[in-house]
Amino acid sequence: MASRALWTGSIAFGLVNIPIELHRAIRETRPRFRLLHAKDKSPVRFERVCEREDRAVAWGEVVKGYEYVKGKFVVLTPEDMKRAALEKTRTLDILNFVPGDDIDDRFFETPYYAVPGKGGERAYVVLREALRESGKTGVGKIMLRETQHLAALEPMGEALVLTMMRFPNELADLSDFRFPATAAQRPKEVQMAKALIDQLSAKWSPDKYKDEYEANLLRVIRAKLKGTAPRLKDELPDTRHGKVVDLMERLQQSLAGSRSGRRVSAPRSPRAGRRGSPTTRKGSPRKIA
Repeated sequence: MASRALWTGSIAFGLVNIPIELHRAIRETRPRFRLLHAKDKSPVRFERVCEREDRAVAWGEVVKGYEYVKGKFVVLTPEDMKRAALEKTRTLDILNFVPGDDIDDRFFETPYYAVPGKGGERAYVVLREALRESGKTGVGKIMLRETQHLAALEPMGEALVLTMMRFPNELADLSDFRFPATAAQRPKEVQMAKALIDQLSAKWSPDKYKDEYEANLLRVIRAKLKGTAPRLKDELPDTRHGKVVDLMERLQQSLAGSRSGRRVSAPRSPRAGRRGSPTTRKGSPRKIA
């Protein structure tokens, strides 16, 4: 069932104006939990407590403050916030069309489906196909929930997908971190790693990747409701060690396991399970299965 539109407006570029609705392109599927008092299983309510007076504060007594130095605040009134606010518009203003592959994936955030409004179907199709054939991505600005966002517009099948983007100052600077130089590589190890990549390569098929943690959580919940023991999916063996491993030995073991058709359990990465894999396809929006 289609969701209710969370924004209605139009795409504007040049003298063209296309009415659209924005709908969520992602959904939360993992169980949601509430905090309870362990003694009587009652939900826990949070209160706003003044640190100096150690008492609950009503919403009417709360103001917004910016901490300019530790412990020092400047208060912003509703009038100050209105003065800083931009004019609310119902338009996605496309500023430029850029090669989609040129955009760093770190800029991409939350995707939405841009559904054509009544009377805008023809212009919608024209823009969609023009973007597809040109390999370009529309980049513009949009006001959503009283906040200005950078946004990208890209074709996906019969849809146009609008993805909220981060502004450049929101990205951590790579120069703040230390990364190993190319000189640290060993050619033989690189060749073996490439061979392993080739053996484990497959066509992208999102349906074969399942959220095993969510499935186990639901099994635990259902079992507790029935008063039985849950039957959980076995975890992968934890192969982490507290010492540096021999990379060549690990690659050789992985290649041998892959060739024999056995499942290979690689060391778990601290980045495993992160959202927003940079795997992309030209002309397709990121982060959408």
